[in-house]
Amino acid sequence: MRRRLIPDIVNLQAFECAARHQNFSRAAEELNLTQSAVSRQISDLEQQTGLKLFERVRQRVVLSEAGLRLLPEVKDLLLRSERLMIGAVAAGQMKLSLKVATLPTFGTRWLVPRLGRFLDEHRDVAITVESRSKPFNFEEDNFDLAIHYGLPAWAGAVATFLCNETVLPVASRELAGRLGLISPDELSGAPLLHLTTRPKLWAQWFDLQELPTENAYPGARFDQFSMIIAAAIAGLGVALLPTYLIEDELKAGTLLPLFNLPMPTENSYYVVMPEKKQTNETATLFQDWLLSEVTPQ
Repeated sequence: MRRRLIPDIVNLQAFECAARHQNFSRAAEELNLTQSAVSRQISDLEQQTGLKLFERVRQRVVLSEAGLRLLPEVKDLLLRSERLMIGAVAAGQMKLSLKVATLPTFGTRWLVPRLGRFLDEHRDVAITVESRSKPFNFEEDNFDLAIHYGLPAWAGAVATFLCNETVLPVASRELAGRLGLISPDELSGAPLLHLTTRPKLWAQWFDLQELPTENAYPGARFDQFSMIIAAAIAGLGVALLPTYLIEDELKAGTLLPLFNLPMPTENSYYVVMPEKKQTNETATLFQDWLLSEVTPQ
């Protein structure tokens, strides 16, 4: 790493503030500095990058093309720096800390409703939960473990089986009554809801029921199961959903199974822990708790 290219966070703050106000004086007021100090910090950043970041237009300054390209990354870096410090301060007040990555809908609908039981038993753990839809580099994001759907393969990490997944065709009570379906072959004329990351899911279900798959593809598409659940509840169509994500809706009758024809999906859920964290007792404790929360299917 070339340290001469590592920017001063103070200079980045001055750049972001001046860009937002399009005025060095107002930026100085917000930062409780003099205008000359703000100008000097931005000049230092320009010298370090070799870029001219601002153009003067009448009584204000506007970003140059180089400044416009740099600003989004500076904002992201400042935001991540702030989060880092807030997390460090929060963790410093606790004995232990844990950073967990989870799939968005899994986290919202399965993990979070159960998380209170872990926190009640381990009040000395400061936990951070963030959503991740795809595998990532543990070295860069510094998570202690992740919940992953797919195959038990993750570079530099160990995957432990958590649970299988079973999907079931469901619809809102109103839509189910309106469709009045008696057999699976009648689904060919019903509106279907699809997950963009699993475009063949309905086709696989149709194939399992020995139905023609050409009718399995039309319908609205969404990129998260959470949106499909909301769409199904709103009566927009029939959804093929993992049963663990709709436990409450099935119990309350908000969503009804159209047929008792569940289908196990090809992949499974795993708890993934980086190899370097295998001796982390808090991460291991959380993994054991996750495994204990799974109901055998």
